[in-house]
Amino acid sequence: MGNTLYSTTLHVFPRISTLFFLILALLISAEGAALELKAGTAKEMVTPEKLLNLTAGKLNNGTMLPTTGKEHDLFARVLTLFDGTNRLVIVTYDMNSLDVATPILRERCKKEMGIDPSCLILMCTHNHQAPMPRLKENFPHQRWLAERIYSLIGEAVAREKGPVNLYYGSGQGYFVRNSENAPVDYEIQVLKVMQGKQAVALLFNQPTHPLHSTRTKIDVGHPGYALDELEKMFPGMLPLYADACGGNQFPVAANDSTYASVQTCRALGVKLAQAVRDIAAGPMEEVTGPISARMDVVSLPFAPPLSYTEALALAKGIPLDIGYDHGVNRGTNWIRVLLKHYKEGLPFPTRSGELFVRDEGYVYPEPDDSRPFPCRCEEVIVAKIGPMPLVVLQGEVCASIGMRIKDAFRTQRPIMLFAYMGEQNIYIPTRESVRTNDYQAQVIKIQYASPVGWAPEVEDEMVSGTVKLIKQVVGK
Repeated sequence: MGNTLYSTTLHVFPRISTLFFLILALLISAEGAALELKAGTAKEMVTPEKLLNLTAGKLNNGTMLPTTGKEHDLFARVLTLFDGTNRLVIVTYDMNSLDVATPILRERCKKEMGIDPSCLILMCTHNHQAPMPRLKENFPHQRWLAERIYSLIGEAVAREKGPVNLYYGSGQGYFVRNSENAPVDYEIQVLKVMQGKQAVALLFNQPTHPLHSTRTKIDVGHPGYALDELEKMFPGMLPLYADACGGNQFPVAANDSTYASVQTCRALGVKLAQAVRDIAAGPMEEVTGPISARMDVVSLPFAPPLSYTEALALAKGIPLDIGYDHGVNRGTNWIRVLLKHYKEGLPFPTRSGELFVRDEGYVYPEPDDSRPFPCRCEEVIVAKIGPMPLVVLQGEVCASIGMRIKDAFRTQRPIMLFAYMGEQNIYIPTRESVRTNDYQAQVIKIQYASPVGWAPEVEDEMVSGTVKLIKQVVGK
């Protein structure tokens, strides 16, 4: 009997051992396949066929300057990353924001490509020398832009090749300034996509408003000229730029303005391109790995409304029966809405998540149609690429907020941070900006017609809400 048991054991153990190693090999193979990234790129010109009113054309008094010509074509660029299961689509464009095109793209990409809005990262260069998106007469161009970008995404997906490796690095560009009495964020961040020894793409950012050449001509600002220079430096490689948290930062060359000569814009673009080149050529950390993403709304606090007596005092001498106005009366839209709330007994919003932003750029308690992806504030996307969170914030987020979010993680893992994502560039101000009632704090009222302004806690809650979402995505 003992011999029989021994004989059985000899026969069973080899089978178990073989099965074990076969399963282990399959698991290792599956894990390796999941980590083999592919990348695709595409680029196309998106300049409107006819001259449209530009964001730069609107003066502070609300009047609009006519568009007179073009210095440089506008472009959209796409980078896709696919890990075998999840696909991340990164789109950048020489616009101030995408607005009308955003819900169209989210719906089509979800329905026709299976790309969830959390994996569709739409980011602008914050270029003011492009058609103003919230003007109704520019809506046809926005819808055309959605079609063009959708096709471009399809092209990038079709061109995906691998395996690629991703590398992250950062450096300093000491040619920006902060408009507040606050530290300056000089950081330039770079994500390099490599297929063997060939650079496939460089995605980079800078926390600043672009430097523009004129209010009346289509152009790309200094980031666009940086992209031109990088294409010369790296033939066959697609550079992509999107703005970081620079809502209160500006180029040093601007001399308290965001406008300079074309030559000055181009020279600053070259300087930015050289900084990106040096970062890409220096030591970088590999972040190749699986992809995951999540999108959420970080609802931010509003201050209590002014009293009815204060509202009546502000209303003296302003037109009360004109509705909303993007022109000379835009700065008083919020007063008319404030009075409407009091007279009709409407509840005042207490947090930004209670409001929707419609296509024409005003906030309402309900969306303007039944589309599945209405504009909510403040949308945040956190995409995890390997160990690195790639964080994208909606709107014009001020620099201190971005610095605090990055500082919460930079000693633990690489982190890449962008702003100006998707729809509507509402400023997200600092506590100090709210205290002093700077322009960045006023925009929610004077441009978007909110009856209430930001609470001082808006900065802290933007930071804590984003940090919480990042931790949920990346894990402990």
